[in-house]
Amino acid sequence: MTHKLTTSYLEDSLSLFHFYKKLGGRSMEQVTDKQLFTVLDQEMNSIAIIVKHMAGNMRSRWTDFLTSDGEKPDRNRDTEFEFPPGTREALMKLWDEGWNYVFAALEPLSDSDLNRTVTIRGEPHSVMQAINRQVAHYSYHCGQIVFLAKHFQNKQWKSLSVPRGKSAEFNH
Repeated sequence: MTHKLTTSYLEDSLSLFHFYKKLGGRSMEQVTDKQLFTVLDQEMNSIAIIVKHMAGNMRSRWTDFLTSDGEKPDRNRDTEFEFPPGTREALMKLWDEGWNYVFAALEPLSDSDLNRTVTIRGEPHSVMQAINRQVAHYSYHCGQIVFLAKHFQNKQWKSLSVPRGKSAEFNH
C-alpha cells in the first residue's frame, strides 16, 4: 500500500478499506473455485463463508449509516455462516456489493460528520468509532482470507507484498 501523508481521517479510512478489498480480492484470484468453498475443519469457515458474512455485515452496518442502527432488524447473522453462493461469480458479486455499501456510506461524509453519533446494536458510537470498529473487523477477516488462500496455494502463492527473501530489494 502506497502511503500518502494526509490529515484526513476519512481519506485514510477509505484508503484502508480499498486496500483490504484489494488484498482479499487478489487472494481469492489465486485460489481455485473448489478452494473458495473448502473448509479445513468443522470449526473453520471457508473463504466463501467469510465473504458471505462480511457482505452481510457490510449491508447491515453501512445501509442508512447515519440514521439507523448498524444491526438491521432483517439481518440474520447466523445464516451468514451457512450456504454460501454456489459459484465464484456469485461470490465475487456479493464481495463487490458488500464493499459498495462501505464506499457509498463513507464517500459522502465530511470531517464534521466524525463526531456524530450512530448506533450499533443499540450502543452509541461516534462515526469515527464505528469506522474504526469496521476497519478492525474487515482487516481481521481479510487476514483469514489471505491465510486460507496462501495455505491452499502453498508454493504457487504469489506474494501480495514483499516476497520472502526479497526484503533487501524493497529497502530504499
